[in-house]
Formats: sequence, C-alpha cells, structure tokens
Amino acid sequence: MTASREYLSQAIIEAGRFLYARGWSPATSSNYSARLTSTEALLTVSGKHKGILGADDLLAVDMHGNSLEQDKKPSAETLLHTQLYRSRPDIGAVLHTHSVNATVLSRLTLSDSLVFADYELQKAFSGVSTHESQVLVPIFDNDQDIARLAAKIQPWLDAHPDCVGYLIRGHGLYTWGTKVSDALRQVEAFEFLFECELKIKALGPLARQP
Repeated sequence: MTASREYLSQAIIEAGRFLYARGWSPATSSNYSARLTSTEALLTVSGKHKGILGADDLLAVDMHGNSLEQDKKPSAETLLHTQLYRSRPDIGAVLHTHSVNATVLSRLTLSDSLVFADYELQKAFSGVSTHESQVLVPIFDNDQDIARLAAKIQPWLDAHPDCVGYLIRGHGLYTWGTKVSDALRQVEAFEFLFECELKIKALGPLARQP
C-alpha cells in the first residue's frame, strides 16, 4: 500500500528536524525525498532550511527530476534521488546529508572507496547480519554537473545492487531505505562509523596497540 503524501511529508519534516539537530544537515544544505508512486517522488524544495521544513517546502517531481508543481524549484541534485528510484524499485526514501565527519573523511580517504569491517553497528545496514563482513562505500569526486555525476554513479549501482550508500568527496552522504525511517537509521549508523574511523586515524599508531 502506497503511503499518502501527507504521511510522507511529515516523515521528511521530522527527519529534517532530527538531522539538523544532530548537525548533519546544517543551514540549507542536504535534500531528502520519498517515493510517492512508481512515477513520482516527493522532494525538498531547493534552498530550504532543513530544521524548519513545512509541508509547502516539498514538491512532487517525475522520475527524470522535473518539477510537477508550478513555482517550486527542486534541488539541483534531484537527479541523484530519481536515479536511485529508477534503479531499485525497493527504495522508498533517499536522504542526503552534509555532516562534518562525512565531509572530512571523504577528503582524507585518497582511494575511491571506504571499507567498514568488524564493526557491530554494520548490522544496522539493510542486508548486513554480522560484524564479520565488509561494507564497501564508494567515494565519487564532487561535480557541479549533476547529470555527469549521475552518469559516473550509475555503473556502480548496477554492479553493486547491495550498496547501502555512497559519499561525494568533500560534499556528503547519500543513503536510502524502503521507508524514511530505514534511511534515517542508516544515516545514524554511517555517522557512528565515520566518527570511529576519524578517531582511529587521529590516534595513528596508538590505535593499533593492544
């Protein structure tokens, strides 16, 4: 059964309050969405403060990122949301955040991916049932040309259907779930793991002592 626009709007508004309060979506950064139908998504309007969203700060877009509501402008990164909905019918919500930890860690990591291993909290991700696993998180270089960036991301999504999120270098995190609450859980898990990795890097050799 498809959730109503009112229900999804409230879920996005509450997610924005939570993410802003945690410092993961400062000012007007970030964008959030939820699947309305097989052909439409509900998305935050461009330039809105995520800690004080209202129902009028959301708009419907088609799966090619075009606004379906007059005088409302979707985020410039809308294509990264609709790309996920087109790629995976099970995705019902996408959250994009701009935390300090995600931004710094993506800049410190010189390779094109980050690997989490042996963390108990990995089990917060959909499809992961044990800490004895590896969670591979790709890192894509930032690009103001969103269509070009989406074209770079698509091959990864095609090759890794179990992917739970990705980073854009110096920019932020994209993660998703069947519902807004599932995507929110994954943001929180990612932020815990990002902070752990940064602390390990800060400790250097001390982190490897018994």
